[in-house]
Amino acid sequence: MQRVHLVVAGKVQGVYFRAGTLEEARRLGGITGWVRNNTDGGVEILAEGAQAQLEALHVWCQRGPRAARVDHIDATWSAATGEFTTFDISFDAMDDPFGPQGER
Repeated sequence: MQRVHLVVAGKVQGVYFRAGTLEEARRLGGITGWVRNNTDGGVEILAEGAQAQLEALHVWCQRGPRAARVDHIDATWSAATGEFTTFDISFDAMDDPFGPQGER
């Protein structure tokens, strides 16, 4: 089992990238971890699973959903830790409709 940390740059927010990544990870099967938006406009993915599935996810991320434009991906590979049981979209304060400060 392996772990890959992907940081995707380009037009990757507001184009269904997180949901598409979730669908692709589930379609590939056996992948756990998360996908989230970063404050710099990129998308970050931390995934664990079999090498072949993770490589296929990496390939999918190079093109992303139809409306995305992927300029660059930084990929860091390491051994899996087994800390995840599912693959999900990670939501944080940035996703709050009232902004990072929350509801006022």
